[in-house]
Amino acid sequence: MCSISGEINWRKEILCSGEMAAVMARRGPDDSGTAILPCGVFQHNRLAVMDPENGHQPMTVTHRGRQYTIVYNGELYNARELRTVLRTLGFVPKTNCDTEIVLLGYIALGEACVEAFNGIFAFCIYDEAKQQVYFARDRLGVKPFFYANVRGSFLFASEIKGLLASGKVSADLDRQGLWQLLFLAPAKLPGSGIFKDVRELLPGQCGVFDRDGMRLWQYWHLPAEELRVGADEAAEAVRSLLTDAIRRQLRSDVPLATLLSGGLDSTIVTAVAAEYCREQGTVLDTYSFEYEGNRENFHSTLFQPQGDDAFATYAADYLGTRHTVLTAPTDAVAACLYDAALARDMPGQADIDSSLVWFCRQIKNRHTVVLSGECADEIFGGYPWFYRPEMLYSDFFPWIHDPMLRASVFDETLVHSQQGYAFISQCYRDSIASCPSLPSDSSSMATARAATWLSVNYFMASLLERKDRMSMYSGVEVRVPFADHRILEYVYNVPWEIKYDKGVEKALLRRAMSALLPPRVLTRKKSPYPKTHNPLYTQMVTDLLKSRLDQNGFLRQALRREKLKALLAGENTTWFGQLMGTPQLIAWLIQLDYWFEQYHVNYTDN
Repeated sequence: MCSISGEINWRKEILCSGEMAAVMARRGPDDSGTAILPCGVFQHNRLAVMDPENGHQPMTVTHRGRQYTIVYNGELYNARELRTVLRTLGFVPKTNCDTEIVLLGYIALGEACVEAFNGIFAFCIYDEAKQQVYFARDRLGVKPFFYANVRGSFLFASEIKGLLASGKVSADLDRQGLWQLLFLAPAKLPGSGIFKDVRELLPGQCGVFDRDGMRLWQYWHLPAEELRVGADEAAEAVRSLLTDAIRRQLRSDVPLATLLSGGLDSTIVTAVAAEYCREQGTVLDTYSFEYEGNRENFHSTLFQPQGDDAFATYAADYLGTRHTVLTAPTDAVAACLYDAALARDMPGQADIDSSLVWFCRQIKNRHTVVLSGECADEIFGGYPWFYRPEMLYSDFFPWIHDPMLRASVFDETLVHSQQGYAFISQCYRDSIASCPSLPSDSSSMATARAATWLSVNYFMASLLERKDRMSMYSGVEVRVPFADHRILEYVYNVPWEIKYDKGVEKALLRRAMSALLPPRVLTRKKSPYPKTHNPLYTQMVTDLLKSRLDQNGFLRQALRREKLKALLAGENTTWFGQLMGTPQLIAWLIQLDYWFEQYHVNYTDN
């Protein structure tokens, strides 16, 4: 994986500095490069995964006297098949790097090339013949692509910090940006970069920038189709698609492992990977996560009924992997809050983010690539709003349990909370209305489609963003086999009664992969990413918050201290998903204040 950045200006007023790439160097510690184009500049930082010797970027190919230059971030999982197709079209790839396959694919197939790609990617290509740049993002948005049109320039970068480092994009925040932070974060509106002039290319979107300006279009849409299948047939199709996706993503020229929590999703990925490794005569490495003090302080809840530790080691023994338990020190989880905010370019999931930064640093000591089980719940129906319509149709995003909580601790003249609530609520209704569906859908199928649509576009998008930013901040690539668009396209159209057979969430997935898993894991209830239960962490972040309130930062000016004091003195309450409670609210406020300070955020109340 890598970072990409650049600027195109047809008036050739190129002022973009190398700082765009420099601030994202953590994403690509192995190599860097710059290409000066007739109309701009491309910059690249490389994390070498495939063909380390020959994958330098920016990469330029000359075809029929015309030059094509690419900067690319991602992995193509059907590169071998595409290499064969390209050879039949007269192209002879010179490397084993999929960067070249993407570039030759564009030369051979034009702007429709992305329709042939199976993978995670974001890239930009300068086409000398057409005098344009063509750019695209993968179908589910696993890899990021931010851009801005300012002063006649098209600027793009893998992270927001890259755009800000150009000197042409400012960290200007308006009401809608602030409302996203207070009511929606760590999720954000599709296409938004939070700051006024920053946009994010949508998943499944591509575009062209030429002398006439910029044009964007969707090359992929999630199809709603009528699928008449039985439970066994659906299970067989899922087993085939998922096994193929996992095995494709095990190709790597650098050390690879899996993240194994002992839950259904990560154990499925690990089971297929372990079998693949045995075929190659090797043993799979696996990792699970724990926190200092959790064994003494863990309390079972409806959302987190068990810890992962025993399940992870049991699954590792059953599958024959070489397992490592990484235990995060409490002070490190607190200290990494700042790095996590820098990695995400905004306040995110507090210690849920910061712990992943720490874990990835430990993984990097031995491995560069890991596979993870993200996205299964959003695709197969693992959350309660899939089968509880009262949660889904509550006029707000169902995973946000108390929409007004964060806004309530800020000065009302600053946040305009009722307007903010109405704005985000309307965004929710607009998203529900745009959900692909069929007139013949039953009420349960319509609910399942809407739940999938919201989950994929918001909840899953925030988890993918978290995984990409925290891992790449440490020079680790995380692959997510469940986020293969072929799986989503199929499962989206399977009747809900099959996906939720006998009232069991993700019943289709369990049926499909039952032969690979021990009963203890196969029937395990969902348990989310682990968090710290150590009361020492709460004390640490409380002290950090008090320290920041003593400074003349955003919080000191904007916070209603008495309201915050009363809130913190009350019962612990979750406010986002299953993990974000009072300690995470304290930590999120710390991240918010730090973000305002470090990014020199300029808030304009309009």
